[in-house]
Amino acid sequence: MIRRPDPSLLDLYDAILLDLDGTVMHGARPIPHAVEAVETARAAGTTVVFATNNASRTPQQAAEHLAVVGVPARPEEFVTSPQVASQLLAERLAPGATVLVVGGPSLAAQIREVGLVPVDTDSEDVVAVVQGWSPDLNWSMLAEGAYAIRRGAFWMATNIDATLPTERGLAPGNGSMVAVLRHATGVEPAVAGKPEPGMFEVAAKERGVRRPLIIGDRLDTDIEGAVRAGMDSLLVLTGVDGIESALRAEPVRRPTFILPDLSQIAAPFALPVVDGERARCGGVSAIWRDGDIEINDAVEDPQVLRAVLALLAARSAETAWNGQLRDQDGNALRPTDR
Repeated sequence: MIRRPDPSLLDLYDAILLDLDGTVMHGARPIPHAVEAVETARAAGTTVVFATNNASRTPQQAAEHLAVVGVPARPEEFVTSPQVASQLLAERLAPGATVLVVGGPSLAAQIREVGLVPVDTDSEDVVAVVQGWSPDLNWSMLAEGAYAIRRGAFWMATNIDATLPTERGLAPGNGSMVAVLRHATGVEPAVAGKPEPGMFEVAAKERGVRRPLIIGDRLDTDIEGAVRAGMDSLLVLTGVDGIESALRAEPVRRPTFILPDLSQIAAPFALPVVDGERARCGGVSAIWRDGDIEINDAVEDPQVLRAVLALLAARSAETAWNGQLRDQDGNALRPTDR
């Protein structure tokens, strides 16, 4: 009997919702295999959406930047945290309400697009503050935000990413700047972007997709947002988080799958099967032994990781896993994240 080949991720899901920074690109440099993966997905008829917390660009500007990186994209393929923040503020505030923008021109443009009035100086007219990352964010802008928030203005952050992957490494992200105002005011902001599930829910609903796969490099934004939205997720090891942190994560931040990069997005993708205390995936297996997990191949093997993650979902669904990975001789193993 001839065994049918395993389906690929593009066969299993009708859309891929891709993070940008750390997943598709580092600054102006494309991440290896990402460009080809996007082209392959489109050729297969899979819906491609770029879901980003980056607040420094409008969808049009983001599309233009991706073209420079080597990925042709249309503005309508994007869902951004500024778009979601603006929509949420428009639902909350009266038309024409004044919003203080602690961020760049693209964030102000999104606020204007939903019928609100963006300003850069606090006054009695300001009823809300929206904060998003900008390379030009300075003390004066943060001070204006602090004045308004202390006065009682509603505060919305586009995202709370602590860091931003660039071609030179990890730089401070919007969450680091949000922490400044949180420390100065004692107020917690509402958050529009990942890990809130709204970005993924809006993207799926607007495009009519039923089974999207969320792809990203961060557990605390991409993966948590997917889990909270009830969607499957793929962690790629091209940005912030790695294997060890993924296996040890709280269940709300635990990915469905892990791959080194996007090179195998169209390759046969064996799915794990759990039977009691054993999970199998292709020719490998993982066995639950009193809280530890025994594996029969290299920790970094993607099929091994699929088996381990499936076993964790079955045996440690409510709590973070604190056991050990072991080989068949009982030796403790530690994964290499890259």
